[in-house]
Amino acid sequence: MSRTSIAGKNGWTCFLLILAGIVLGGFIGSLFPNTWINYGQEFGLTEPLLLNLGILVISFGLTIKITIASLIGIVLGIIVYRLL
Repeated sequence: MSRTSIAGKNGWTCFLLILAGIVLGGFIGSLFPNTWINYGQEFGLTEPLLLNLGILVISFGLTIKITIASLIGIVLGIIVYRLL
């Protein structure tokens, strides 16, 4: 067996820790709205894309905001993953 399977590390654990880092970083950034930690860029679809099929209307929209706090959260998530 390889060392990673014995230790229980896998891709899902890394993904969940990075996702938790993004969420916590975004939360911390929202607590300090006018500081450098909340500086970032927002990109995506600003207006939702509508698909009208007659009896069914589907709207698509995705906006991503990357801030300094979320980047710090990603780095901390990777560090925690490596320490596991």
